[in-house]
Amino acid sequence: MAKTKNGILEQIFSFRAPAALRVQLAGDFTHWQKNPVSMRRVEKGIWRAEVKLDPGVHHYRFIVDGEWHDDPECTLRVPNEFGTINMVREVQTE
Repeated sequence: MAKTKNGILEQIFSFRAPAALRVQLAGDFTHWQKNPVSMRRVEKGIWRAEVKLDPGVHHYRFIVDGEWHDDPECTLRVPNEFGTINMVREVQTE
């Protein structure tokens, strides 16, 4: 994870979806569906995105072909207002 001059840290998100045509990352840092990040297929059904985030707690989910999905690799989760759960990424300064 690379740190920029102003303390923003690059975070890597990945999601396995071999049959997907499109995978997006949405979270509080993208204003959810307003500005989702398009992920790119890197290998064997793995999709990846690199996002620069401020230190702190960030909530996110994946959108796979228009459907919301949880991150199976994320163990820190919180309920959201829609009756599902958000994944939580804690970004800490070094």
